[in-house]
Amino acid sequence: MCLAVPGKITSIKENNADVDFSGINRTVSLDLVPGAKKNDYVLVHAGFAIQVLEPEEAEETLKLFKEIYGMEHGAAPGGPAGKP
Repeated sequence: MCLAVPGKITSIKENNADVDFSGINRTVSLDLVPGAKKNDYVLVHAGFAIQVLEPEEAEETLKLFKEIYGMEHGAAPGGPAGKP
């Protein structure tokens, strides 16, 4: 099973983008989403951006991941995440 986390494009050079995944930066190919632009959220698989997301959808997904992480590390739903 694959789990795709939204990342935000911070810069583009030629057909590659630097993408920020909540503080972790990776360079990915834009070959499969040629219309992607700076500040777009994308889903990435195997080094390729495979889909551009609406900002609201990406932000909601990131919020849910933070809640899940918090529950896994001892925080109550909606509360601050515990430290691993």
